[in-house]
Amino acid sequence: MRPWWVAVALVVLLGSLLAGLLTGAADIPVPGVVLQAVDWLPFVSADHGLSPVEQGVLMELRLPRVLIAAVVGGLLAVAGAGYQGVFRNPLADPYLLGAAAGAGLTVTLAIVLIGGDAGAALVPPMAFGGAVGGVFLAYALGHTARRGGTATLVLAGVAVTSFLTSIQTFVQQLKVEELQRIYAWILGDIGGGWEDLWLVAPYAAFAAVAMLLHGRMLDVLSVGDDEAVSLGVRATRVRLAVLLAASLATAAAVAVSGLIAFVGIVVPHLVRRLAGGSYRVVLPLSLIGGAAFLVLADLVARTVLAPAELPIGVVTAFVGAPFFVFVLRVTRRVDT
Repeated sequence: MRPWWVAVALVVLLGSLLAGLLTGAADIPVPGVVLQAVDWLPFVSADHGLSPVEQGVLMELRLPRVLIAAVVGGLLAVAGAGYQGVFRNPLADPYLLGAAAGAGLTVTLAIVLIGGDAGAALVPPMAFGGAVGGVFLAYALGHTARRGGTATLVLAGVAVTSFLTSIQTFVQQLKVEELQRIYAWILGDIGGGWEDLWLVAPYAAFAAVAMLLHGRMLDVLSVGDDEAVSLGVRATRVRLAVLLAASLATAAAVAVSGLIAFVGIVVPHLVRRLAGGSYRVVLPLSLIGGAAFLVLADLVARTVLAPAELPIGVVTAFVGAPFFVFVLRVTRRVDT
């Protein structure tokens, strides 16, 4: 890990966070926002000169939004890098093992069957439980196969995703008038408040630390299972640990943001092309880069149709879909 890569990534992240705080319908003076950010630093005091209304907009609307975007983007990117390392597949995605389908089904159930304020309050925990449940079903199905391996697990994830998506479609038809709310969640929404950030924070911290601690192990696995075993690495145990951590990261992100695609593909590939393929480098830089990427994507979503707001999932798909095609063209061989 070259220190200047970390420095560049942190500068980009801080710049994107500041841009997110400066952008919005309310016109807040740039010096006031900068001084307020300085005032948040420990042992530092600065006179920002903002009015109570401006402080309220900054603290209650913009700050939690950019922080949620940063946390969700970082989790999805580091989870994508982890999945790609486990499956040795550059097209692996955080939603590969049924996390998205499980979350989509449980959120649909909350909106359709419960509805109202009670259903809206249950969306984050139901999404988290559904994402974890989808991954568990995929892993259990893949584990029952006679011949295990990463390819079997991927096929199990595809089967579980198809099955849960079909149930979700059926449930949607029970209450067609709620389709707009369901699709708004599916397209991604990070407009939550501090309560959503506190909800996801412990899971995000645990998953991120667990992923970063396995960077060296993923480097060893990349040379092949036989070589890894000869070096004293238990390949099955490492894969399971990384899968659990990546799935937890995905579930935590989905719980507060809905389904935001392509972050886990775009960011790790950019990091590999710029900084090399070692997972001791890819994982931390993906975490930082994913945070910056989603904050900037949210910035575009808020401004491109202002005063209306574009779903953030549309922005990431607009960037990610062409990038996915690019990866397909430049990848000569996909290991499974």
